[in-house]
Amino acid sequence: MPTAMDATTQPLLSAAYYVKKTPTFSSSTKWVLKILMWVVFIFWATIIFLFPAEPVHELFSTWIQLSSGTVFGITGSFFLVFTGPILIIAFLAIVYLVMSDYGEQELQEKGTSKYPRFRLWTFPVLVDGPFGVVSAAEFIGILLFTAFVFWAVCSYTLQNLRLLAESHLPSKSECYLMLELTGLRFGLIGLFCLAFLFLPIARGSVLLRLVDIPFEHATKYHVWLGHLTMFLFTLHGLFYVIAWAMDGRLLQRILEWKENGISNLPGVISLLAGLLMWVTSLSPVRKQYFELFFYTHQLYVVFVVFFALHVGDFIFSMAAGGIFLFILDRFLRFCQSRRTVDIISATCLPCGTLELVLSKPGNLRYNALSFIFLQVKELSWLQWHPFSVSSSPLDGKYHLSILIKVLGKWTEKLRGNISNFCKEKQELPFQPHSKITASVEGPYGHESPYHLTYENLVLVAGGIGVSPFLAILSDILHSARENKTCLPRNIVLLWAIKKSDELSLLSTVDVRSICPYFFDKLNIEIQIYITRESEPPLEEGNIGKTLNSSVFPVSSGRGMSVLVGTGNNIWSGIYVILPVLGFVLFMGLLNIYYINPFGINALWYKGLLFVLCMVASVVIFGGAVVGLWHLWERRISESEEFEDNQIKIGMVKHINGSMEDKESNHESLASTSTIQYGCRPDFKEIFGSISERWGHVDVGVIVCGPPTLQASVAKECRSHNIRRRSHHPIFHFNSHSFDL
Repeated sequence: MPTAMDATTQPLLSAAYYVKKTPTFSSSTKWVLKILMWVVFIFWATIIFLFPAEPVHELFSTWIQLSSGTVFGITGSFFLVFTGPILIIAFLAIVYLVMSDYGEQELQEKGTSKYPRFRLWTFPVLVDGPFGVVSAAEFIGILLFTAFVFWAVCSYTLQNLRLLAESHLPSKSECYLMLELTGLRFGLIGLFCLAFLFLPIARGSVLLRLVDIPFEHATKYHVWLGHLTMFLFTLHGLFYVIAWAMDGRLLQRILEWKENGISNLPGVISLLAGLLMWVTSLSPVRKQYFELFFYTHQLYVVFVVFFALHVGDFIFSMAAGGIFLFILDRFLRFCQSRRTVDIISATCLPCGTLELVLSKPGNLRYNALSFIFLQVKELSWLQWHPFSVSSSPLDGKYHLSILIKVLGKWTEKLRGNISNFCKEKQELPFQPHSKITASVEGPYGHESPYHLTYENLVLVAGGIGVSPFLAILSDILHSARENKTCLPRNIVLLWAIKKSDELSLLSTVDVRSICPYFFDKLNIEIQIYITRESEPPLEEGNIGKTLNSSVFPVSSGRGMSVLVGTGNNIWSGIYVILPVLGFVLFMGLLNIYYINPFGINALWYKGLLFVLCMVASVVIFGGAVVGLWHLWERRISESEEFEDNQIKIGMVKHINGSMEDKESNHESLASTSTIQYGCRPDFKEIFGSISERWGHVDVGVIVCGPPTLQASVAKECRSHNIRRRSHHPIFHFNSHSFDL
């Protein structure tokens, strides 16, 4: 809900910070929208939490009977109660984000509390264990889900025992009935978890943007919910299988496909697809066989479709909200990824890391903590890989940069292709050369640059995890050059690397051209720890030199597509609203002219029609919006075509002759750096020193690196916050690591 966004974007340190200057009417309207969204969310969550209670269940049964004679029937009742609130919140969120856009014209100073305070979203509670680093807010969410499952199991067990007592069946039949009822209850609890499962993985979802939780952070919620959902569904199937096996009708019941009632075979197929996804998503399998995990996860289509065939339309509608928003996001991602994007330049650094500069339209926004998904068709038509943006949006209007570390077969092939291109260009400079084409999804990430809301920053990176922090440093340097009065003033970058050749990554920040005299405005301290070298190499003076680089020919109009959920709020809002209305229209017409007149009662068939209506509304109505959105983009691009081409030509010339300048950039940043060989950062000592130097303030801590690094930093933040003295700072932990 909106308060999560407030917790991460509200400044925590300074007595003055930049906020959106909005008219009184706009500000009041946004507060009303927040209240309405909270009311709808609490209503929805309360219904789900109390649904296992027998009085609530009976009340809901009465509501179903009263609405069964309407056009939409029982399905409409379930849809309105369980899916309607999610869609209503999405509509209100669209209005909220559009109004926030219009309030973004001017920044002003606003007084805040001068005393630091704890935040639920940035206070790590758990740092070790199966959940990884868990904030206080996330811990509350885990407790609520655990309480719901425990309460639902207890409530349904008591109801099952009462039904058995009233049935007066033989003991053997009572055993079968108890097993089947228990399986039914676990399936229902799993259904409610399924209602949440797809919400975190809609990358450009308006709901994630509302609470300012980026996709790379929300994926762990999907992982947690996936484990819980599949555990419950596995128990659901297991209890039924045991009951059927004891009754001697196992194969007959598994293959059962009823015209009236629940069909078992689709449920078995759905469960098998879910189990395959679940097993391959377990950490040991996923990390060692990532492609197996990726490809088997495409079975979600089989899982969802056969689940709808298993339970029918009205039960499926209870979990349809999150699935519908995911389908919307997936279709938009498909449309965006159809465009081939120009690679303006490619540079191979001494450590083997690649720097790619990609073309983008001027009206596609992102921030320093954004990331994109990249596909290179010459390497694979199926593989997409996430990369953090290493450039600031202030670096240039028509491009963004990413750093790619060579770690596997895909990145090794990419570096080989770029090296071959460079050799061809040197040997046959006047001949046509092969091109490397890319497709991009995104950018995604935080709705606002929350790193600018801290006056004191501690950035902790491991290896290539420094990429987003290079973008942050560039962002801060640009802001300092423009003399903004509120931005981070004290920045400490702690960077652990294996070998000294990785120092060349610092050359990607063009300090000389951005803000050559930043020492007067900012206190930037870079501490570098080279873990696998005990002393400086003899050729240290040549660290900044690139191995090879190439500037690719740039054609006009080949920038990234603006068809992304995090793009224009008006178009992305229309894209959500019209398909939802189209779905309601399709279901209404289907009931009036087909289902009701012809007496269609087969649950599996009605479930299939429900899914087809969802997909059709997205393709037809969403496709129409995408087409108009694309035409709008072309019109905007044509109006900026001359400026766009001139800037691109200048950009190519600048990149082509800037390699020597980048070496001096490394020297500029190195002058602020302390390099230690053969050791790792001692976070206890470092945070203790910062506590004494910076005093009673809020400190933003952002970590990008492996889980062990995140756990170490989070543990130190928690320790210092718990044992802090009155004159010591509060450390606010933020993770920027993409861990799939």
